[in-house]
Amino acid sequence: MNVVIAIDSFKGSLSSLEAGESAANGIKKVYPDATTVIRPLADGGEGTVDALVAGCGGKMTTVSVTGPLGETVSCQYGIVSATKTAIIEMAVAAGITLVPPQKKNPLHTTTYGVGEIIADAVKRGCRHFLIGIGGSATNDGGIGMLQALGFGMLDENGNQVEFGAKGLRQLKSITTSHVLPELSKCTFRVACDVTNPLCGSTGCSAVFGPQKGADSEMINMMDRWLKDYALLSRKYFPDVNESLSGAGAAGGLGFAFLTFLHATLESGIKIVLEETKLRDYIQKADMVVTGEGRLDGQTVMGKAPIGVAKIAKEYGKPVIAFSGCVTKDAIACNEHGIDAFFPVLRSVSTLDEAMCRTNAMQNIEDTAEQVFRLIRTFSH
Repeated sequence: MNVVIAIDSFKGSLSSLEAGESAANGIKKVYPDATTVIRPLADGGEGTVDALVAGCGGKMTTVSVTGPLGETVSCQYGIVSATKTAIIEMAVAAGITLVPPQKKNPLHTTTYGVGEIIADAVKRGCRHFLIGIGGSATNDGGIGMLQALGFGMLDENGNQVEFGAKGLRQLKSITTSHVLPELSKCTFRVACDVTNPLCGSTGCSAVFGPQKGADSEMINMMDRWLKDYALLSRKYFPDVNESLSGAGAAGGLGFAFLTFLHATLESGIKIVLEETKLRDYIQKADMVVTGEGRLDGQTVMGKAPIGVAKIAKEYGKPVIAFSGCVTKDAIACNEHGIDAFFPVLRSVSTLDEAMCRTNAMQNIEDTAEQVFRLIRTFSH
């Protein structure tokens, strides 16, 4: 039996590979001679860099950059030397988890560190970039990132504007004479599952500003400044479109990637599945195992397990899923390629007990063993 295992991380408990290894151990107890192929899985959020680095044969590197509040932070990103690809999670340099609740204020938080990571990767020879942009603390339209890459985001006196959304208010001109020359040879695939435009009632300021510390007055100001920023950008890049789906992602960072770095914004799971070449493995499988920490009605809305199941069904492969817990509406998963799903919790326990790494691994292993015992019984 050839089983391909691609399980998303059980967030706060197990990595994708740990969950996969646990399932493989259970399968081996029933089918000792089975071939179990464990592939990393993620949907563009937490764990995506780890999954892509593992799946593409890369290595992690560490760099010190400017954090969202202007302080120095140490962060990691991945490099796949064979393909000159950098794998970056924006949140390690400009994420909301880096900002204490009492200091949340998008007028001041910057994406400068994101640009510093890109610049570091360029100097190390990278020319292709896979970047996740979820979980930002910023609303600066990406001007901080652009400054770090050499773009002049200048005020009326020809000086670089301040960090944060307040810099947008000062922005009067844009220059490109000092941009890293290598950028013209770089490609950017951005994992983005947010469809918001840059401005307006569904723009980044209105929708995501409050969780970043913005009040109603700040939201209106930032939205106005972003509109001016888009108008100014059009003088230099005639094809600017602030209404594009995803332009408002990460406080307008999506707009900066689209406009200044000619990036493509794509579904996170699409990027992961393509880059880890999961399709090639599924074609040869007898069975596919997937899952995530919680299966519910939202799983069918572009989450990783459904991406796996969709590919499997193209080749007529049976799909089962394991999860930490399931909700009633998880039954929708059965209509989207997952033939059967199984919660792995095996006794009454506290949340902390259930999420304990050792317990979670054992629960997956034990559940996989019993499910495959059933499969063996009915395959005879």
